[in-house]
Amino acid sequence: MDDNLKQLQDYAKANHVPILLSDSVNFLYDIVASKKPKTILEIGTAIGYSGSIMLSAYKQSSLITIEKDEQSFNIAKSTFKNLGLTGRTKQILGDGYEEIIKLNADNQKFDFIFLDGPKGQYLKYYKVLLNMLTDGGCLLVDNVLFHGLVRSDIDVGHKKRAMITKLRRFLNEIENRQDLITTIHEIGDGIAEIYLK
Repeated sequence: MDDNLKQLQDYAKANHVPILLSDSVNFLYDIVASKKPKTILEIGTAIGYSGSIMLSAYKQSSLITIEKDEQSFNIAKSTFKNLGLTGRTKQILGDGYEEIIKLNADNQKFDFIFLDGPKGQYLKYYKVLLNMLTDGGCLLVDNVLFHGLVRSDIDVGHKKRAMITKLRRFLNEIENRQDLITTIHEIGDGIAEIYLK
């Protein structure tokens, strides 16, 4: 692993910044390397870790990445600069949903979309994002099983109950839509891989 990425991992751990788990990193790298997407959209830049993984997996790709937290946005800016990825990256500071609405209104299309934003809003987000996929494009959604709680009978605390309920609705919808091909990978915190038929 690149030293800069290792430093990012260390920073994330020390500052309690959620980043991809190691098996999710491998999965993300492999799927981008196999799909070879020219255009990538990411919702949830955080500190630029997953964006850097995707850009390193396919050197001809370019990334538009959206982050609402200004501190994370600035750290990601440094990350992309340190890794020599600035020229292939466009960062947007703003609310993820508002920004994808704008991109969709501009008819922006992407070969690969990585959704790692607010878990309770996936149901709302994905409907817009599907419209932004190129033919054969892939929508990858992280954290869909949320520590295994989404598909368990464990009574979750009040604080997380609403989010878990919304994630269950999201999974139910994407797995039962006849116009989608959906695979749920039980790696990391659960990853949904979605294609339009």
